[in-house]
Amino acid sequence: MTFIYALVLLGILIFVHELGHFLFAKLANVKVLKFSLGFGPKVLGRKFGETEYQISAVPLGGYVKMLGEESGDEITDEDRLRAYNFQPVWKRVLIVLAGPVFNILSAAVIFIMIFMSGVPALLPEVGEVVPGSPAASAGLTKGDNIVEVNGVPIRRWDEMTEIIHKNPGVKIDAKVKRDGRILDVSLTPERKDVPDIFGEKKEVGLIGIKPSGGTFTEKESPVGALRLGVERTWDISVLTIVSIVKLIQRVIPAETIGGPILIFQMAGQQASYGAVSFFSFLAIISINLGVLNLLPIPMLDGGHIMFLSIEAVRRKPLSEKVIMIAQRTGLAIIITLMVFAFYNDIMRLITGKMMP
Repeated sequence: MTFIYALVLLGILIFVHELGHFLFAKLANVKVLKFSLGFGPKVLGRKFGETEYQISAVPLGGYVKMLGEESGDEITDEDRLRAYNFQPVWKRVLIVLAGPVFNILSAAVIFIMIFMSGVPALLPEVGEVVPGSPAASAGLTKGDNIVEVNGVPIRRWDEMTEIIHKNPGVKIDAKVKRDGRILDVSLTPERKDVPDIFGEKKEVGLIGIKPSGGTFTEKESPVGALRLGVERTWDISVLTIVSIVKLIQRVIPAETIGGPILIFQMAGQQASYGAVSFFSFLAIISINLGVLNLLPIPMLDGGHIMFLSIEAVRRKPLSEKVIMIAQRTGLAIIITLMVFAFYNDIMRLITGKMMP
């Protein structure tokens, strides 16, 4: 089942990405010769109209082949109007950009649907109070419900912790529900240096309580789900960019880079937790795929956009020799990263360790 879940996940990611290229090529009246899910030898395929649709043997990507996209394509005078390389630069940029954008937009749609269907959220209920902590000094006890902090109504545990974390050393006022009564509590969060998701130290406020683990299902209205879905997509997109920078700065260990094997494992794992976890994971990977494809590396969509931008400035395309050298360099970079990712995946399988 893990293999099936992984194939479903990869299939959706690839299909959405290539669909973006395909639809915008059609909108630009560019002739699409082939739409392939996967690389390598054709497994299944059928031609409808002028386009052949196929599934290929290696499910690690896909492609949309357009007339005139490759330098060796023979273009008749009749086909020039529908050949990719004879289109204005802005049209070609839109066709290339559509793939990554579709991945990011599809993630937003998934998050919107998840928020509308309902997601589990932690109740702001105290499960444990750390002895000697500000919470203990203020008299908080197990079973207390935090209903308000600094005048802000609290429904979820993370709403409370967000306010507390932002106020280290600053007195906060809270309302606590206990045995049907509302109590007023004042306390000052301790200043603590804790590692963030990148392992870097960050000062936050802590009061010394742990959640009870109680949850409820929170559903959003269509408007609320739209807002939260867009916000979540934006936050993960920014986090992906920051993560790339942190990898280059060696703040994040290179050992955290994962490849297809890790994705296969995590797809099955998330599916075992339920549909919400699986589709959330799908949305996150879709955003990662979209953002990574926009990097200005030859062979990626971002590399093609870079070449087209240079062409727009120069008013003529780069020479085939320069593009060929750049593409070989980009291919070498991508292959190196893939080999390294496979190495990390295999080492995790051998040692039984998960990502740091």
